[in-house]
Amino acid sequence: MATTSTLDKPVKAPTFRDVSTGRKIKNNVATGLVGLCFVIALIPLVWVLYMVISEGIGAVASADWWQKSQKGILPDQTGGGVYHAIYGTVVQSAVAAVIAVPLGIMAAVYLVEYGRGRLARVTTFMVDILAGVPSIVAALFIFALWIATLGFPQSSFAVSLALVLLMLPVVVRSTEEMLKLVPDELREASYALGVPKWKTIVRIVVPTAAPGMISGILLALARVMGETAPVLVLVGYAKSINTNMFDGNMASLPLLIYQELANPEPAGRERVWGAALTLILLIALLYAAAAVVNKLLTRNR
Repeated sequence: MATTSTLDKPVKAPTFRDVSTGRKIKNNVATGLVGLCFVIALIPLVWVLYMVISEGIGAVASADWWQKSQKGILPDQTGGGVYHAIYGTVVQSAVAAVIAVPLGIMAAVYLVEYGRGRLARVTTFMVDILAGVPSIVAALFIFALWIATLGFPQSSFAVSLALVLLMLPVVVRSTEEMLKLVPDELREASYALGVPKWKTIVRIVVPTAAPGMISGILLALARVMGETAPVLVLVGYAKSINTNMFDGNMASLPLLIYQELANPEPAGRERVWGAALTLILLIALLYAAAAVVNKLLTRNR
């Protein structure tokens, strides 16, 4: 007579009890609190955007705003534009990026791929210190070293050097995190084929992490474009465009805002709000560019 094994018996699927009323109430309360906190945090942001747009749209909507400078415009006169300030902001930030991006990428590659021992710990510690340095401290350091010690004049290039100090830790940290996300299997497969480590990094690791790296670089660039302390300490304001970065005053959007804050005339108020809206638009454009570049590179991989 055949015997039935216990393994042959059908196993009844476990049944789950309905969520208790108390847990449902707690879940609803937590969801409501999170939503309320989100709305509270959103209110000042929406209010700031509303104020800047409503007060600055009149100046920004004019074609002269984008094509002319403030040369020959008196403090109580309306008109002119911020072409010279946009040029200064873009040039100062671009020069800072040219210096900070290669240094930041190489430092991140060293920390992820080669960093071992005391030098790596010191490098990580210094990056953490730079990440917490206020912009005014970076500006004063460049002033003491570049101007007071080495004797160079106040210039737009000195501003770019201060922006390098502020941009560098952001580039290092973002690039470092993107490199850590690259699977080790890709590195091991390359090593198994006899590819040297340096070529593996250049041909496989960096291209794989490129979308996130570029996004981090653009976000770091957007962060330093609105810094005010370096331009206040290291360069003077000019009402017209100056293409010489190593000598003379050069305007920027943060410096223009600070300069016009002392102007009690309605024209000064209009220029302040217009410059603020212009700066927001430039930073928003960089954030959008970061998202687009990230999406395109990810799709083409």
